[in-house]
Amino acid sequence: MSIPHYLKFSDFSADEYDYLFARTALIKKKFKAYDQHQPLVDRTLAMIFEKASTRTRVSFEAGMYQMGGSVVNLTTGDSQLGRAEPIEDTARVISRMVDLVMIRTYEQTKIERFAEFSRVPVINGLTNEFHPCQILADIFTFMEHRGSIRGKTVAWVGDGNNMANTWLQAAQLLGFTVHVSTPSGYEINQAVSGVDSTCYKVFQDPMQACAGVDLVTTDVWTSMGFEAENEARQQAFADWCVDADMMQAAHPEALFMHCLPAHRGEEVSADVIDGPQSVVWDEAENRLHVQKALMEYLLLGKA
Repeated sequence: MSIPHYLKFSDFSADEYDYLFARTALIKKKFKAYDQHQPLVDRTLAMIFEKASTRTRVSFEAGMYQMGGSVVNLTTGDSQLGRAEPIEDTARVISRMVDLVMIRTYEQTKIERFAEFSRVPVINGLTNEFHPCQILADIFTFMEHRGSIRGKTVAWVGDGNNMANTWLQAAQLLGFTVHVSTPSGYEINQAVSGVDSTCYKVFQDPMQACAGVDLVTTDVWTSMGFEAENEARQQAFADWCVDADMMQAAHPEALFMHCLPAHRGEEVSADVIDGPQSVVWDEAENRLHVQKALMEYLLLGKA
């Protein structure tokens, strides 16, 4: 029997996302009403962190407990992942003891190798190449504020990183367009995302990328694991700070998003992230709700 995994955004169909977003809305409504929702009693989630985390850990751990389950938290310092045991062997063992595994690591190949030998569903909590749970939350947040994202336009301003790759997969699958603007040398790699060129457009000028769009989004200039490049990136990205002028160029009702943590004065100005168009706090909270719907779906299927 095939084990469902969530390793990249394109692992699910548009119909599955329709279900997940509807389920997320119901789960969030129950959460806000203090209406208990515990379909995962006696289920256990193992969380494996090779990259440090705040939002990913809190949202997955709180979400699993809220649904009646339990959590085992592992890092490379207190597990065999940081030592000599092959990933395949670790996957074989851990997946015999828990019901679900979330991994936050560096190379996408690591999580794919783990999933290949896992007897339970595996979720990508972030890799260098993809961040599907974050885009799941971002799109749900957009829908809450502006309705369907189909036919809309999203501006990605900054690094052609895991977030950008995942936005492209989401655009191709859900029928919207991404305007991409990155500094020279930090472009997206279309081969990584696996999308065709019809779902995105590339702009050298970030102001042009933001013109008339429905959502402007960005990320830190130096992602985890690339700290040695920080000084060079500070210089290269100087013109890619999302500021009031860029938001002014967007549609009057455009939203601003950032996956956090944010550096005010670098990738975004304080007046934008703390301004009226910013929905970053709703976006951050929604990681909890979409991941609860995701874990429920992977373990139980459609309710």
